[in-house]
Amino acid sequence: MALKRRTKPAAGEAKTPSVEQLLKYYREMLLIRRFEEKAGQMYGMGLIGGFCHLYIGQEAVVVGMQNALGLGDGIITSYRDHGHMLACGMDPKGVMAELTGRSGGYSRGKGGSMHMFSKTEHFYGGHGIVGAQMPLGTGIAFANRYRGSDRVSVTYCGDGAINQGQVYESFNMAALWKLPVIYVIENNKYGMGTSVQRASASTELFKRGAAYGIPGKQVDGMDVVAVHEAADEAVAFARAGKGPIILEMMTYRYRGHSMSDPAKYRSKEEVAKMRTEHDPIDLVRKQLIDGGLTNEDALKAIDKEVKDLVTAAAEFAQESPEPDPAQLWTDVLVEA
Repeated sequence: MALKRRTKPAAGEAKTPSVEQLLKYYREMLLIRRFEEKAGQMYGMGLIGGFCHLYIGQEAVVVGMQNALGLGDGIITSYRDHGHMLACGMDPKGVMAELTGRSGGYSRGKGGSMHMFSKTEHFYGGHGIVGAQMPLGTGIAFANRYRGSDRVSVTYCGDGAINQGQVYESFNMAALWKLPVIYVIENNKYGMGTSVQRASASTELFKRGAAYGIPGKQVDGMDVVAVHEAADEAVAFARAGKGPIILEMMTYRYRGHSMSDPAKYRSKEEVAKMRTEHDPIDLVRKQLIDGGLTNEDALKAIDKEVKDLVTAAAEFAQESPEPDPAQLWTDVLVEA
């Protein structure tokens, strides 16, 4: 089964998560991790073409955010998007089929890794143009405001996109009209191969909305509990009509920018240190085990369930047919 968001945000949720919540975090992050590992394997086998940007290491960001959202809240992101798809409830089978260009995929095999959508789950896509999702996510928030809805738009970008001009045009409009949008900056420290210190004159990215009166907060993006707490506050802020807010998630990707990136711009020791000391899945696992909240057998059962889901997704993708050539000119226009 796919991941599912809770139906509505919990008012005044306790700061200390329950055992059930911790297990939910663990399962959802582990599904993203195992799915991405499998996607990497399939890319290496030549079953996935084009670009493929893995989310390994950043799982706590999207899982913590999505657990604070309600039905109808929309999300939009960039090309590192598989984790976002799974976290918002999209079926791993449909996601993997799209990655392999098969007709059983969410975009019928014609969108690939960076361009698939789900109207049902309010996922408005990954986008290959750096920063392009920012005005689009702002537009989703405008639509919500225009229709009198209390839904919020969660718009993700990376530290590499934050210096794009269209980002600040979006900030200005969102602040001017008090749009219900949460801008989530996933700061994984490198825009492709360039360190944020070399690309940004100001590296405190959560302050980038200050000129427009947009509040911001920096969050430990490797700690899913911290992310969820910050997300709850941000959602309440935006949903109350107070306007946009920025969350800078300090996170880290273990793999290169894409599958073609050997990531020689950072040391093996740096990556190993992050994996050893700050891995988001291991942190929750440790909290569960060391706190006596569960046991190894229970976690092994979750591990097996997740592995079976990912295996089934890979099998479905390979068994699904490629799109018929006659479909080349379909799905070009949707009458709204």
